[in-house]
Amino acid sequence: MKILVTGGAGYIGSHTCKALALAGHEVRVYDNLSTGFRGLVKWGELTEGDILDTERLGACLRDWRPDGIIHFAAFSQVGESVGNPGKYIRNNVAGTLSILESMHAAGVRNIIVSSTAAVYGIPENCPVTEDMPAAPITPYGETKLFMEWMLADFARAYGLSWTALRYFNAAGADPEGECGECHQPETHLIPRALMAMTEEITDFRIMGDDYPTPDGTCIRDYIHVSDLASAHVLAMERLCRGGDGQGLSLNLGTGNGISVREILTAAAEVTNRRLNYAVGSRRAGDPPVLIADGSRAQKMLCWSAQRSSVETILADAWKWHISGRQNILHA
Repeated sequence: MKILVTGGAGYIGSHTCKALALAGHEVRVYDNLSTGFRGLVKWGELTEGDILDTERLGACLRDWRPDGIIHFAAFSQVGESVGNPGKYIRNNVAGTLSILESMHAAGVRNIIVSSTAAVYGIPENCPVTEDMPAAPITPYGETKLFMEWMLADFARAYGLSWTALRYFNAAGADPEGECGECHQPETHLIPRALMAMTEEITDFRIMGDDYPTPDGTCIRDYIHVSDLASAHVLAMERLCRGGDGQGLSLNLGTGNGISVREILTAAAEVTNRRLNYAVGSRRAGDPPVLIADGSRAQKMLCWSAQRSSVETILADAWKWHISGRQNILHA
């Protein structure tokens, strides 16, 4: 297949580009490099452009004629979306509309979209199934749900073939150390904990310890980024061979919940380093527990998480942190 990956210079996008290439597919990255890194574009040519630039995106699609698009080019910080909702609506909603209209004009039928567990808001029960109500409580979650609605609308109108993959907590790094997590600023728990261990930051804190959980900290379902990448490849292959049920929203998670404190304890054990931290106030939009029921994805995609034990996630993240990350940040 020929696959255009929007946001392919970012965290999950770069891992998916590698997985596509290893599976024998041809990759092109479309990215404006506003949050991505040129140094992470290693498995296909880069077309530098913004998804809101419909003319440039359309020209790329007409010239290259991909079999499908995997769309990662969305903003993803929950807290930022609360303070700046317009930024998220403009990029995530209008940007996705630009992609869909460009696809329709160029005759490209297949798309996989990066969605999120945030569409569920604060679920009444866990593990969360796809049949539970979508009730996002942040602009970020709302924009992702609206993206899914647009996919369904374009499918009804034009025969678009789509899958939305709802991630739980992406973590870890490429086992070979070729790509990993790089954000500026970094907001995610595991890389910030590692940054505290190497004294890159001195203000590391956990966001709340008064949740109704056994140790008072949030419980999340952590899934290795390489496992996420493999699911994208399988989902696109399924679309391109015309599998049944073309319009799907699927959870990607392990079904296992780990608390923030448990992650930090495991990080200290894996790295053999001391980790000091403070306790801050709760972050807006954080549910106490969020765990996936991923059985539908396992069945529909013939997929399972292979590297998502907490020890493997942390070992791969640590290897990237001390060996590859600085080269990308300072390239």
